[in-house]
Amino acid sequence: MSETLTLIDTHAHLDGKEFQADFDAMLERAATAGVNRFISVGADIESSRKSCELTRHHDGIFSAVGVHPHDAERVTEKCYDIIRQLAAETPKNVAIGEIGLDFYRDRSPRHTQEIVFRRFLILAAELSLPVIIHDRDAYEQVLRIVREEKSRGIRGVFHCFSGDLEMARQCVDLGFYLSIPGTVTFPSNDQLRTVVRGIKMDNLLLETDCPYLSPVPYRGKRNEPSHLRITAEKVAELKGLSLEDVARITTRNAETLFGMGRKEQQAAIAYKIRNSLYLNITNRCSNRCTFCAKFTDFFVKGHFLKLDHEPSANEVMAAIGDPTGYDEIVFCGYGEPLLRLDLVREVADRLKKMGCRIRINTDGQANLVHGRNILPELAGLVDTISVSLNAADPESYNRLCVTPFGESGFTGVCEFLVEAKKHIPTVVASAVTVPGLDIEAVRRLAESLGVIFREREYADVG
Repeated sequence: MSETLTLIDTHAHLDGKEFQADFDAMLERAATAGVNRFISVGADIESSRKSCELTRHHDGIFSAVGVHPHDAERVTEKCYDIIRQLAAETPKNVAIGEIGLDFYRDRSPRHTQEIVFRRFLILAAELSLPVIIHDRDAYEQVLRIVREEKSRGIRGVFHCFSGDLEMARQCVDLGFYLSIPGTVTFPSNDQLRTVVRGIKMDNLLLETDCPYLSPVPYRGKRNEPSHLRITAEKVAELKGLSLEDVARITTRNAETLFGMGRKEQQAAIAYKIRNSLYLNITNRCSNRCTFCAKFTDFFVKGHFLKLDHEPSANEVMAAIGDPTGYDEIVFCGYGEPLLRLDLVREVADRLKKMGCRIRINTDGQANLVHGRNILPELAGLVDTISVSLNAADPESYNRLCVTPFGESGFTGVCEFLVEAKKHIPTVVASAVTVPGLDIEAVRRLAESLGVIFREREYADVG
């Protein structure tokens, strides 16, 4: 199940003189690196016009129009009219930007910057377009203005994000994306790497801001879209994902925000994360966990998992294709796999005969569901079973997992873990780090049951 690498450079200044001499060669290098769509972002009226013109001659280039805060003092009513017209009359214009505040260089009076920023936010809302926000040393002021205008339906991205993790969380809480530039590779930029680790992938975009901010090892040289791959590789390293995972997720994020040719997806039965292949065989669950993401979004790491039917064993095997080369095959998906015990046994048996390692992620209530001890039926078929323990006592479990079995649900999970050790080589108890949960108490319980314990990051599925 190889996938074509597809990256979107969500912030590039392709209109400048820096690319005039080798524009076509630059695009070819980008394509070779897997970067085939770009947003050419305007910083003033002239560059906005040029970016719009580029969209007419290159399929992969989209535009954003706006005026950088450096030039806020020069903005007139006519400027707003021109930006409005460019945005409305350019079919591939996807945003208003870049706009914002820059209190580092202060090339325009701060009060004027704030007035212009607010006017462009209002314009974007009127046109139903997202915004691309420039923010340098003006964190509090930018967030204040965005909050004040949020009721208009303001949405967008903080480009070339340079704030700390607390600001990042505030931006995400406001519904904004954060765009990660090549500065994430700079040795001194631990703050941005902390942000990448601390914010889930569903809230991140990638950009070059070319011709500026080249990543290591090109720092100090002209940046270009092909270098986006280096940034993506660094993000993958920081998140413990593959390059393909990062490309898939950030591409979907960009398509969602900017409306860049997003296509309706069919539900995945087999889907790859890192070098594991996951099997999505049901969307039904025993529990109704309060922290489960599927009640708001059926995407996991860029894969759409809302099934229109429960696949047969033959459909699952067809979706798998060649199972060799994966670290493991995981029965997981967006539902409780052991509700389909017979299918799990049949598919696992066929995969084991091909030399595959098998893992099951489960809520641990299969014995209660089926009214018998099903674990002997998995012996020899499953290498690892990961059980969602999620609490250290029945009250907490019922509150978080909303089990249909009452107090027997928590007891059943604990008994399932103990029994699993008799039949499956590796048994793991996991817990999602839900705010307020005593994760150490869950760890102690898991250790007392004699199983491995693993924390799962809250709101970062997969």
